[in-house]
Amino acid sequence: MDFRQLRYFVAVAEELSFSQAARRLHVSQPPLSLQIKSLEEELGSPLLTRTSRTVELTQAGALFLDQARRALAHLERAGEVVRQSALGETGEIRVAFTASVPMFDAFPRIVHAFRTAFPGVGVDLSHQSTGQQLRALAAKTVDVGFLRPSILFVPPPNIATLPLWSDKLMVALPQAHPLARRDAPLSMADLADESFILFPRGLGCGLFDHVGVLANRAGFAPQVGQEAREGATIIGLVAAGMGISILPDTYMKTGIPGVAYRELDTPDAQSQVLLAYRPEDGSPLLQRFCEVARAEPARANRGTATAEYAACATARLRAQCRRAGLCHQVSAT
Repeated sequence: MDFRQLRYFVAVAEELSFSQAARRLHVSQPPLSLQIKSLEEELGSPLLTRTSRTVELTQAGALFLDQARRALAHLERAGEVVRQSALGETGEIRVAFTASVPMFDAFPRIVHAFRTAFPGVGVDLSHQSTGQQLRALAAKTVDVGFLRPSILFVPPPNIATLPLWSDKLMVALPQAHPLARRDAPLSMADLADESFILFPRGLGCGLFDHVGVLANRAGFAPQVGQEAREGATIIGLVAAGMGISILPDTYMKTGIPGVAYRELDTPDAQSQVLLAYRPEDGSPLLQRFCEVARAEPARANRGTATAEYAACATARLRAQCRRAGLCHQVSAT
């Protein structure tokens, strides 16, 4: 039994005429009759009652018609799934991000625009440190990651990166701290004798190394008095007077009281968020997601978000998919 025989049988059963079914299928009548006869012999039961003038379904034929229609529908759906997968319109993409990334307005817009443009694609989000993401990318347990690496970061040979956003590094101080009375930016040398609250180095967070590099350039090693795995926890400890910290200004959105923020006046006092992926991964889903992410910083640089963005992005991306079949490969920049 094959799917051609099922199509032939369904056509005859619906037309109740071999000649009309042959015209519908664009085949001649003798091969059609032979295929139906072969199907009946394989099943061991007549499916149709034939006379010189009429064709009728037997009881077995009526039961088989329902199953044949379902089988053909499943086949058509399977083919559609494969076609959608080839176009990057179905499946699942695994996205990792550092803790501060969702604080950027652009991140939820990227996820929303992607899900709107490709509703058949599942988006599996996971919170991971930069180091964890790099290991997960190498192990192929995630497809794309939003990293916040240190200023000395060099991508491994099997990882490509795309710069997305940057924000200033700010000094977080207890509100009653003497340095908080200054209005001017602080230098790293001003912090040499302070007790720092930082992310654990073993967590694989790029900020730990970033702060270490800036301190070493200023001629000292930071005195780490306390470690915490979450940015909000670090800010809470600063508010409690346990020490100071250096964090991207994105964390100011937490709004925890009792903390004063001052700009850091030193070269490389910027923290960058990168999109990381495996360049050899030719997945259409990855190409789609990277295209959406590439579009967001350009739009964000033009100013405030517009309500029409998601609709425009959907129309633009779908038009590109239809014209090109696959989005262009995303190159590392």
